[in-house]
Amino acid sequence: MNLKTIGRTLLLAATTAALAACCDNSATLYSQRMVEAHGLGDFYCNRHHQDSLSHTGWDYVSGLVANAVLKTWSRYPEKSAYYDAVKAFADNSLDATGEHIRNAKGGEALRPSNIDDLPAGNIYFALYREELRRGHAEEAERYKRAATVIRNKLKYDHARIAEGLPGAGGFFHKAIYPNQMWLDGLFMGSPVYAQWQHCFGDPADEESWSDIALQFKTIHRYTYDAEKQLNYHAWSATPEAPDSFWAQREGGHRGCSREFWARGMGWYFAALVDVLEFMPHEHTDRAALEEILRQVAAGLARRQDAASGVWYQLLQYDGTMTGDGRGDTIDGQVYNVGTQANYLEASASCIFTYAYLKGIRLGLLDEATYGPVAEKAYAGLLKTFLRETEQGLSIVQSCASAGLGPAKDPSRTGTANYYLCGKDVGLAENEGKAVGTFILASLEYEMR
Repeated sequence: MNLKTIGRTLLLAATTAALAACCDNSATLYSQRMVEAHGLGDFYCNRHHQDSLSHTGWDYVSGLVANAVLKTWSRYPEKSAYYDAVKAFADNSLDATGEHIRNAKGGEALRPSNIDDLPAGNIYFALYREELRRGHAEEAERYKRAATVIRNKLKYDHARIAEGLPGAGGFFHKAIYPNQMWLDGLFMGSPVYAQWQHCFGDPADEESWSDIALQFKTIHRYTYDAEKQLNYHAWSATPEAPDSFWAQREGGHRGCSREFWARGMGWYFAALVDVLEFMPHEHTDRAALEEILRQVAAGLARRQDAASGVWYQLLQYDGTMTGDGRGDTIDGQVYNVGTQANYLEASASCIFTYAYLKGIRLGLLDEATYGPVAEKAYAGLLKTFLRETEQGLSIVQSCASAGLGPAKDPSRTGTANYYLCGKDVGLAENEGKAVGTFILASLEYEMR
């Protein structure tokens, strides 16, 4: 038995031990356990409690949970209640024609140039296929129409960085963040765009795939730090603008935010894998995206915590890093005062694990190199973040939220103080961004 085989055997044993230690019924699949504990309801969307997926409003967090539940049904189709809950979620927000998606208050869910409003649309593709299989052609067409509304809104209507500026053609993260691209936005927009092209697009439409690739090539060009092998959370093409007050204005990373936020990199890593699942192998930009994926995977493996197997909220530091107690002074006002220590963070660790496992399964990442990383990570998720309570399984230690600006919110500075001590970044339990990503990671692990 060679050293690699011995190492893999030891990691598998550690994972099995973690499964048994964390769960009274270790034969139960963790994807299903989390779906039934929180995926069908009883999760939080940015601190807003949801008690039923079926009645939850349109939102990228609820959409993430719904997509994870739907993928669990695809893997375990006997769990028909999972499909029914996601279909009810979709129908709760969609009119009879499929042309109008509503928010929880009955208004327009797809706001102008708000990329966070789009990713819940990933559920429409599986719903379309299943309703078509069941002979419900009109219902299937309604979901196809809704997916097309989302794709067209992004491709044709979403604001982009203008010609003449760096990064021309890149999608704004939101209208309130002009000329800014955030790592988060790659997950919010590109996979639904790519899945539409794969399912419904013209095979000869190479331009749309080039447009998708442009988003990754642009943000990687401006946010990747080759020395640290990490991507800064966000980048502004106009760093002097008031809404970009958080951006570096000098040096080699002009326009970038100042820290490497784990969940932002998680969204980016997952987006690369999810897009490459559908991108034509012969497309001229595919090699560039595969190389970006390998760079991201290598950098994150370097930052995996050796003891726990998971990752810290701020990737370039360990647990000895704390807020400095002085906070950040913006225009004479002080924000983000505290000494909260850097911490192992659940949602990012889950999504990294998902992306490694899926990347390996699709042949995008090398099994010998990243299999041990992924297996150690999954064992770490179970040991570090899962809790057994009287109410069932819970997942703890997730960053509730994080962002940058705009000018009207000067507390969101993008500093280490902000990511550790900011008013909107506190720890949350059973947050949908951790619930959904844990389900996705578990599904990938169960396919190994």
